[in-house]
Amino acid sequence: MRYISDLKIDETVVEHYLCKKKQTLKSRAGKNYLSLLLQDKTGTINAKVWELNNQIQSFEENDFIKIDGTVLSYQNEPQLTIRKIRRSQEGEYNPMDYIPSTDKNIEELYNKITKIIYSLENVYIKTLLENIYIKNDELRERFKIHSAAKTMHHSYMGGLLEHSLSICEICDFLSKHYEYVNRDLLLASALLHDVGKMFELSPFPDNDYTDDGQLLGHIIIGTELITRESNKIENFPHQLQSLLKHSVLSHHGEYEFGSPKRPKTIEAFILHCADELDAKIKMYEDAIFSDNTTGNWVGYHKMLARNIRKSNF
Repeated sequence: MRYISDLKIDETVVEHYLCKKKQTLKSRAGKNYLSLLLQDKTGTINAKVWELNNQIQSFEENDFIKIDGTVLSYQNEPQLTIRKIRRSQEGEYNPMDYIPSTDKNIEELYNKITKIIYSLENVYIKTLLENIYIKNDELRERFKIHSAAKTMHHSYMGGLLEHSLSICEICDFLSKHYEYVNRDLLLASALLHDVGKMFELSPFPDNDYTDDGQLLGHIIIGTELITRESNKIENFPHQLQSLLKHSVLSHHGEYEFGSPKRPKTIEAFILHCADELDAKIKMYEDAIFSDNTTGNWVGYHKMLARNIRKSNF
């Protein structure tokens, strides 16, 4: 298997990949061409098919395809120019080679989550989290393997679990570092802030927005889930429900970043900062990990809007 992360400029590639996106576009000269996004477990690469002839056989999005092409550089990013395509046959590929996954042990990550839940003192919060993440078999297993994003950060199997634990650990540290922080409320907010991602995004290999993801988004979906699950718990305090929902509604921080509310509690503000910190540091990690150039400069990162340098000296 020739993984995408290992491809070199000017290399000829004959390999099987998952077609994540397929568009038929027109060139400036009015000629049809295909624009593709190909994926394996190491990442994605843009690809173009300039000549639509009998070497380009029929295929659709989310098909496994065998391609013959060359890696070129376009705007300082690798891009495939493809000459031949056909659908892959069963037995020619291993599906697990095409599903990006955390390199950490999923059960170990999940066990750390359960320890955090059992460490909480508020009986209502603990019951709510147990019902969602431990006792609900479907949600528990979905939580273990779900992605945290389509492309931006932790966009792989186990990414939501990894990201949620990371946020919890950051928040746990900060809850001891600052005054007036309610640890139970903060850690519950950390665990619930992206719970809606399990319904916003479809499972792999698609990992794409569902109808509810497009129409509502994970913030609204998560808030509704908190309302629904907390209403099942007898005498669950309305004020506590509102505080938890506020943390979810405000965790993107600002209106321009899709946050319906801005953080108004110290716990909601810490959560927002921890979420942004973990997401952006993960972008740095991914950029450095995927870099295969020489020298200290990784290059320009579009989402972070800056050039990134490795800290070698």
